[in-house]
Parts: sequence; C-alpha cells; structure tokens
Amino acid sequence: MRSTQNGFTLVEIAIVLVIIGLLLGGVLKGQELINSAKAKSLVNDFRTISTAVYAYQDRFRFMPGDDPAATQHVGGTNASSPSGEARGNGRVGGNWNSTTTTDESFLVWQHLRMANLLTGNSNFSDINSYFPKNADNGNIGITGAVPIRPATETATSSSSASVPMTGAFFICSDGISARLARQVDATMDDGATNTGNVRAMAQVDGAGAASGTAIEITAERERNSSDLYTVCVAY
Repeated sequence: MRSTQNGFTLVEIAIVLVIIGLLLGGVLKGQELINSAKAKSLVNDFRTISTAVYAYQDRFRFMPGDDPAATQHVGGTNASSPSGEARGNGRVGGNWNSTTTTDESFLVWQHLRMANLLTGNSNFSDINSYFPKNADNGNIGITGAVPIRPATETATSSSSASVPMTGAFFICSDGISARLARQVDATMDDGATNTGNVRAMAQVDGAGAASGTAIEITAERERNSSDLYTVCVAY
C-alpha cells in the first residue's frame, strides 16, 4: 500500500512568512521604542540634575559640593578636597567620577539630596547606591573641570582648531551605547558628538574615564562598534 505525504501549499507558506515578518517587525519596533525611551531618560537626567544644581545655588548662594556651610545649610558634609581647590569659589572641584568621599564632586549628591532637590541615598557608606544611575546602569557625575578636550587637542598642547567645552559645571553620564550617545546629542545639541555643549569620549576598560578626547560617533561607527561612551553636557 503506497503512503502519501502532504506538503504545505503555497498559500500556507505565504501565511507563515507573513506571520514571521509581522513578528520580526514587532520585535524591531519594540527595540526602537526601548532605545527611544532610554534616550529620553538620559536627556531627562541631564535636565533634572542641572535644574537641581541651579536650585541649590539659588537657595544657598553656593554650588552643591562646593558649599563651605553645607553642615549648616543641609546637615551635610563639608568638602575638604581636592587640595588647592578653595571652598565656596563657585566651582565644583574634583573629577566627575571621583570616589574620594571628601571631594567636592563626590559630595554634590549628598548636598542635593539632603536639600530635598533630588531623591536617593545621602549616606555614602554604600558607593554603589550613592551614585545615581542612568538608563543603561552607568554612573552620573558632576564637575567644574572640563572633562572632555576638543578632538584635535592633545594632552600637552592647548592649541586646537576646534572650540573647547565651556561652562560653569559639567554633568557626565557613562556606559552609554553609540546609538544613544548620538540620540542625546541630536536632542540637546548640534548632533555632532565631538563639538558643541554635548560631547562624548570613549570609555576605558569598561569604566568611565575622568577625562578624554571628544570623539565623533558616525553612523558607520554606530553600526560596526559595540563600544560604550561617556557623554558630558556643559552648563
């Protein structure tokens, strides 16, 4: 007795292909929505934190971290470092990602939180929960020192064809993908990650570098690289 095997018809195959296409389209669209939400969150971080800094300065006439009367104003800790950085001089001393608990840039978060301008842990005994995190779980920090040099400037030369970042303070956020870095710059600045008030530098060994050279993240670099970046915004 001959056995017969029934295959799929062209209509059935077409239906399956359509379903697969719809599923792939949904996945890609979902990923696009996730990336868009992350970019909006990163932008919101920069704007919310800068607003909090201005509010602290308006209320106490000092920058958070740099406030020489933080103990009196908010019950916080007065900074004692970096050495050579005067307290109350209107500048937040120290690297943006400093883990030295006496640095002005480290104490910024404690002062802002104890002033009820930001939420979070004001006790820095737990470093991991002390630093605010971005949407990609990277650290966020503040400094008064320019964290990013122009793309054509070297560490030993001050001459540059491009314009250096200028501002009263700089907010930096690390662990950011190339795509998100470009989206943040396009939303907040000129769309070029090596110029303007928003710039990016490559991270070093997976950790945010304290300072570095501005990098232009092109569409090709975005497509062909899984590198992470630190994005800084000048205010």
